[in-house]
Amino acid sequence: MQTSAEILAHLRTLASPRDAEGQRRFGITPRGELLGVRAPVLRALARAHRREHELALELWETGVHEARIVAALADDPKAVTRSQMERWVRDSDNWAATDACCCVLFDRTPFAIEKAKAWSGRRAEFVRRAGFVLMAGMAVHRKELPDEVFVGFFPLIRREAVDGRNFVKKAVNWALRQIGKRNPRLRVLAIAEAEEIHRLDSPSARWIAAGALRELRRAKSERQ
Repeated sequence: MQTSAEILAHLRTLASPRDAEGQRRFGITPRGELLGVRAPVLRALARAHRREHELALELWETGVHEARIVAALADDPKAVTRSQMERWVRDSDNWAATDACCCVLFDRTPFAIEKAKAWSGRRAEFVRRAGFVLMAGMAVHRKELPDEVFVGFFPLIRREAVDGRNFVKKAVNWALRQIGKRNPRLRVLAIAEAEEIHRLDSPSARWIAAGALRELRRAKSERQ
């Protein structure tokens, strides 16, 4: 079994300043170290350490971006606690780390609904994003959840649709689209919600609604 130090040392041998610069151009700008290791390599490394919770905690604490991505991909959702979720979401200072945590790990925990509601109302950009990425992740991965869970997210989506920050509005749009694609009933409700959002006096709301309506109406017509 590899230690966190061994994994980190291995990641550093794969570092690519050129790829790191490319990632920065796409908005991956962590406060900590960015090595530029590509996503397929990180996914393969995480698969070799699936459900190793303590290792994931150690990797996250290194502060190295790629180590944190591996941690999110490898961790065991059954071992994740509320306090861990709060620590990691506060640490997540870019969209890639936020999405890895929320759409691969946190959305599978028993606390996902609770945190989606709470985080969507927080002011910090990536914490708020995390709330909506959780909604999108649950819409895709949590087949056992009833429609009412997702209907309950619509008021939160409408409330934050006026947030013009790039990484927030993209996540709001993502959540609305994924909820609408979950089943025919939610598609109809999501289209109606998007139409209401489009009427808001906000450029970001109109952008969110237009993208959702375009995709959901196309999906509806293709299924008819």
